Amino acid sequence: MRSSLGRNGSAGRRLSQQKTALCLLATIVVAFCPGSAWPEDARISRRDFQVSGEPGIRLFAREVREQEGPAGRPVVLIHGARVPGLASFDLPVAGGSPAAGLALRGFDVYIMDVRGYGRSTRPREMDEPVSAHPVLVRSNEAARDIGSVVDWIRLRRKLSQVGAVRLGDGGQWAGYYASLYPEKISALILLNSLYGGSFAHSMVGHGSDLEDPAHPGRFNRAACGAYNFSDQKPLFRAWDRSIPVEDKSSWRDPAVTKAYAEAALATDPSSHTRTPPSFRAPCGALEDSFYLATGRQLWDASLITAPTLILAAERDFWSRPDDRELLQQQLVHTVREKVVVLPNATHFVH
Repeated sequence: MRSSLGRNGSAGRRLSQQKTALCLLATIVVAFCPGSAWPEDARISRRDFQVSGEPGIRLFAREVREQEGPAGRPVVLIHGARVPGLASFDLPVAGGSPAAGLALRGFDVYIMDVRGYGRSTRPREMDEPVSAHPVLVRSNEAARDIGSVVDWIRLRRKLSQVGAVRLGDGGQWAGYYASLYPEKISALILLNSLYGGSFAHSMVGHGSDLEDPAHPGRFNRAACGAYNFSDQKPLFRAWDRSIPVEDKSSWRDPAVTKAYAEAALATDPSSHTRTPPSFRAPCGALEDSFYLATGRQLWDASLITAPTLILAAERDFWSRPDDRELLQQQLVHTVREKVVVLPNATHFVH
């Protein structure tokens, strides 16, 4: 540790940032530990907001915090490529709200939806046939939406930095943003994230349905279109395969899975106009994931300065050991970086 220059000096600020970030990182690990259960608590307050994004874009954000006591450290939770924020982080059942768990540990949690997801503005192209337009909402647009919400939180709380937690499929968004605006992120947590660490990926890489058979190495637009539809079955297919026992309820609470499916469908007001009911999600994250799965890097971890925790589930089907190894290797300017593998956890550990 370098010698301190005092509370107001640069080294003092680094030390303060490190202590705050390490507390956040430790709390995230505890919140994700198997067996943690966070029932609804009368101390929890929820407020919903519409945040101004780029022209014509409104972004949904929910604040989850303790009703009493001083303001906590803010952290923004960012969903993955398919299921929006509330279904991912704030289900109204015991064990279904990581946001409430973090709030009870002293954080002020902000759950957001990127454009095209949940309660945020959907591009008009999502009301037209899936084949009529190019892929929607890639990482550059998602990063701009994250920036709008982060800046709103910073202004609202009169703070210079915010912590960020990012789920895996589509996990490049927070890293992409943090590499562009490192001064605005106090800590970064990446869960089950791809990072171009390998050229091989059986699910979304070379030889998968996401590769254009006529142009190897290119994303197959026919496999997804501008956006896609998901009903309940795809939500659990890969999850079921990840659980190595016949009785899946011995690993996950049926009340949580039921609430997860219902909340995912509820994020799309048009879901019940189709049979079976399904919700829409842009395909941009899948295109970006295909490129990451085939060895490309869409952002540079060497630009990130915040303490970074790379979380991986032992039974994850999305990220690979090569991704976290390359990430850790390239995080050369962080105050601290750490890799934690969660034993026996699946991709859906959150």
